Amino acid sequence: MAKKNYNLIAGVSALVAVILIVAVAGYFISKPKAPVIQGQAEASEYRISGKVPGRIEEMYAKEGQGVQKGDTLVYIDSPEVRAKLEQANAARAAAQAQSSKAKAGARSEEIAGAYNLWQSSIVQEDVMKKSFDRIRRLYDQKVVSAQKYDEVKAKYDAAVATSAAAKSKYDMAVNGARQEDKMAAQALVAQAEGAIMEVESYLSELYLTSPVNGTVSDVFPMPGELVGTGSPIMTVVDLDDIWFTFNVREDRLADMTLGSKLTLIVPALGGKEVQATVSHMAVRESYATWKATKDTDSYDAKTFEVKAVPDSKVEGLLPGMTVLVK
Repeated sequence: MAKKNYNLIAGVSALVAVILIVAVAGYFISKPKAPVIQGQAEASEYRISGKVPGRIEEMYAKEGQGVQKGDTLVYIDSPEVRAKLEQANAARAAAQAQSSKAKAGARSEEIAGAYNLWQSSIVQEDVMKKSFDRIRRLYDQKVVSAQKYDEVKAKYDAAVATSAAAKSKYDMAVNGARQEDKMAAQALVAQAEGAIMEVESYLSELYLTSPVNGTVSDVFPMPGELVGTGSPIMTVVDLDDIWFTFNVREDRLADMTLGSKLTLIVPALGGKEVQATVSHMAVRESYATWKATKDTDSYDAKTFEVKAVPDSKVEGLLPGMTVLVK
């Protein structure tokens, strides 16, 4: 009997022990893990593109190559731009010739011709004046008709006008072009020079240079391919301007305020710890919303973008590497 009681007690104890082990294990298994905030490293990227369409003639940098600010990366060949420069130079030469002519005035041959024409018109005017005076006396004496008088008077008036016009033309030949004509000719020269400057600025755009010290991350076209205005040719990444970006649920923002310090872990660098400072917090929610369920008795949590900059340069850190908030 005692043995049966002992076995019963032992069995109950074992059952209780199993229940306790299962309960403890269930507690630790079901215990919620500490939330992990994950982000990634990012860096400033510069798209290299040209203002002028043309053909890629030379590539002076490859993917992964380090470049310095001002280094030539690409040369684009554009025969159309060179042709426009020739046209602009020809237009300037024509405008300068016109301006020189306006400043110099008429040639001696033109002046002599205008003078002779004026003198001839003076003689004609004198002849017509004598005829008109004679007809006028006869008209006053009622010898000729009014029609005849009017005809001679009209011819005389025309001779006076012709003489005045010839005198004006002679004066213009002697004095040269008007000031307005000279200014207009000079304006044409300035316009042509402006066109040349514009084309030369396009010529300078045929050689594309790096805007920063960095590394070439992407090269899109190949040498010999045609590219249009603004078409991306390559990307230069500035590894000296790097930061971390996180998309954080709003209920986990309590420890993330502008200027707050973060300790980050970079798995790709062997779990290296990095100190960073929060530099930006989005003023509005981001794309993602964490939907609540009736069972959790919670609310729909919004996601906000947070950025942090490392307190010092992190060797080996590259854009795209995962970072974890410790």
